[in-house]
Amino acid sequence: MALVPIIASSAADRPDTTGRPGPWVADQGDGTYRNPVLHADYSDPDAVRVGEDYWMTSSSFSHVPGLPILHSRDLVNWTLVGHALPELVPAEAFQTPQHGKGVWAPSIRHHAGRFWIYYPDPDHGLYLVTAPHPRGPWSEPVLVKAGKGLIDPCPLWDEDGRVYLVHAWARSRAGINNVLTLLRLNADGTKVEEDLGVIINGDQVPVPGFRTLEGPKLYRRDGWYYVFAPAGGVTEGWQSVFRAKDVRGPYEHRIVLAQGSTKVNGPHQGALLDTPSGDWWFLHFQDKGAYGRIVHLQPVAWKDGWPLVGTGATTGAEKGEPVLAHAKPKLPVQPIAAPATSDEFSAVRLGPQWQWQANPQAGWHSLTARPGFLRLFGAGGEPGPAPYESPQLLLQKFPAPEFTVTAKLELGTDAAGTSAGLVVFGYACKWIGLVADEKGPQLVVVEQADVRKSKQIGTEEIARMSGAVWLRAQVSEGAVVRFSYSRDGAAFTEVPGEFQALQGRWVGAKIGLFAAGAGHADFDFFRVE
Repeated sequence: MALVPIIASSAADRPDTTGRPGPWVADQGDGTYRNPVLHADYSDPDAVRVGEDYWMTSSSFSHVPGLPILHSRDLVNWTLVGHALPELVPAEAFQTPQHGKGVWAPSIRHHAGRFWIYYPDPDHGLYLVTAPHPRGPWSEPVLVKAGKGLIDPCPLWDEDGRVYLVHAWARSRAGINNVLTLLRLNADGTKVEEDLGVIINGDQVPVPGFRTLEGPKLYRRDGWYYVFAPAGGVTEGWQSVFRAKDVRGPYEHRIVLAQGSTKVNGPHQGALLDTPSGDWWFLHFQDKGAYGRIVHLQPVAWKDGWPLVGTGATTGAEKGEPVLAHAKPKLPVQPIAAPATSDEFSAVRLGPQWQWQANPQAGWHSLTARPGFLRLFGAGGEPGPAPYESPQLLLQKFPAPEFTVTAKLELGTDAAGTSAGLVVFGYACKWIGLVADEKGPQLVVVEQADVRKSKQIGTEEIARMSGAVWLRAQVSEGAVVRFSYSRDGAAFTEVPGEFQALQGRWVGAKIGLFAAGAGHADFDFFRVE
């Protein structure tokens, strides 16, 4: 029995491939895949099948645009096709970076010919955006329920026409957590008609140390209501499933997926999905520090009305462990694909992989001032970024355990008082680039051990430069970064010393570009290998 309505997709909606494999490829080309299917920070993933297409979204916190939209036809090869939230609301609250705030765990569903994303902002409430197609256009956000600490909403359109929404609580705002609350919405899903109260109380689950119940996903299958919800904490928790004959409960409980003997710590919230042939799969995330919350795919089987997940799907174990490799879903073979990373800046708009640290302004960048280049404007202020509080860092996710980024930079003729470069950003920050004074550009490497303490900055001056400079960051296993530079794009000189990239507030480390100070900088390309 399918969990979602089925509609046909047109040929125009079928997968876009990147043209070349990314630095992480999950599809092994022999009918198997390896986990994670996405080695990038798509935190709190949720997905829906509509016809032959799978659509995923995830948390985006205070990075803009928000609510990424990913597409796949085999659950293994994914492309990033856009975002549902071009600007965070309320707009005035996100003019500057709001680390760890903004868009928390969303859910995506298809109903009545439209796609629906409910997402929480823990400081403002539960929002809804809709679209006729995941590629957009998406509606303006509607505040469905205002309040602090309301998180992780998920809707269910029941067979009797009623609309329900389950959500969790953030103790940091509400003073409570470890409970799940059920709301009944109006017919168009935009307002709360009845608060049905707590339907699952984690404090009453007969499992020692059962804490931090969150991330609920609500389904109906074969006469049962199911709530998939993780507990135990992001880094060391597990995946629980609750079921009941009535949406209000009482609910039975099982732990269906846990780390066990694997290295996949805290297998956490995600999405239950079926295929057109009736097979079942579960997407979830793993917190991997500087790499962020990466996405795994687990097989699912059913026994006596309970899901068996991961290794449990083949062994029959009630509590499964994550699989590291497995046969791909029995779906039509698809081209190997991955979310975009590299950008030649030859298009009329930035690629979907790029995000700002706050709501962007029109004057921050241009792709037309110098065709074929990305021009970043410093927008005044002092040269050199104050990274933690700078909204103008243009960043993207770490895409693999090991990768190399190369960017080509030129400072504008108005260079005095300007800096620009290639930056790795998280709770620690390091960048290589140019700082211009009255004597001309100076190649520098700048490191900030703790971005929350603005005075802890070390600068190493390397050489005076003229013309273009090629900048490179090589990331090795463990998120260890080494920087280098070149005057001709062929021979690179390594800067001594390693840099340990660190995660940010609820997000992984990021890498990208910036300009600061009085002038502008032009970037010819950003290439990821």
